[in-house]
Amino acid sequence: MNKAQLTEAVSKALGSSKAEAERSVNAVFASINKGLKKDKSVQIIGFGSFTVKKRKARMGRNPQTGAKIRIAASRTVGFKPGKALKKSI
Repeated sequence: MNKAQLTEAVSKALGSSKAEAERSVNAVFASINKGLKKDKSVQIIGFGSFTVKKRKARMGRNPQTGAKIRIAASRTVGFKPGKALKKSI
């Protein structure tokens, strides 16, 4: 499911216009983004938890040349599904 399909599903579930549903979906995504920046985690009971994870710097390899390269440390977002989501799948 992509964002357009999600927006359409929300529109049907709420009985609202697609524009309203798109604003709702965008608001949820923006709120999750803001929560991750501020608190480093967002927990939605019954669905799951988003957390900011740190990746250490490491050595990698250029697949074309085989040369070793240094991959810088970075941050990423992890997701851990909740019990209700696990059971529904």
